[in-house]
Amino acid sequence: MGFKKHIPNTITCCNLLSGCVSCVMAMQGDFVMALTFIVLGAVFDFFDGMTARLLKVSSPLGVQLDSLADDVTFGFAPSFMVFMFMRGLAIPEAVADYVPYVAFLIAAFSALRLAKFNIDKRQTTTFIGLPTPANALFWASLVVGFGDFIGSLPYGWALMVAMVLLSCYLLIAEIPMFSLKIKYLAWRANKIRYSFLLVSAPMLLLGFGAAVPIISLYVAISVIKSMVKKR
Repeated sequence: MGFKKHIPNTITCCNLLSGCVSCVMAMQGDFVMALTFIVLGAVFDFFDGMTARLLKVSSPLGVQLDSLADDVTFGFAPSFMVFMFMRGLAIPEAVADYVPYVAFLIAAFSALRLAKFNIDKRQTTTFIGLPTPANALFWASLVVGFGDFIGSLPYGWALMVAMVLLSCYLLIAEIPMFSLKIKYLAWRANKIRYSFLLVSAPMLLLGFGAAVPIISLYVAISVIKSMVKKR
């Protein structure tokens, strides 16, 4: 038991280390590798909780460590990618030194999102607000897959600022968003999840930019479902 209890936390630390390496890759201008390490961190993030449940060694320490690791890999790492990317955009000289720092709002609001998740009892089977891993994958995929296109736009920097502000809102918005965790295989209980996965599968052909339409679709479905439920 003494050894087993450290396995989930070790996996969580691998998530955190992946986020750190992602930042180094972004600093070197290698956005593809930065995205790769965020994806790797997401894999570790998926397995640490699963391992803790399978080994029955869940602990308050693990919960706090998981949030700290997540804010590095899914908060700071993507915000640093966006910061480095925006530094290369054509921004008006008067504000060029300041605008890229808007990117770090992603890290701040990701931390707030994670803190809310830890104390919100409503988020056991669904999410309230955009999950940080989804947000991180969106931004990393956007920079790698659509960076050249955004850079070619006359006001690409303004579009990036607007999207940063929107994503920060979505992180803490009181919008229920469905989880992809499947407890029962029946179609009726999982029709939204199955439909989302079926529609998303062909989008993987987009390669590095795949997460952008996939996460956008996820948000759109969640918002529509929430609006229908309220009516």
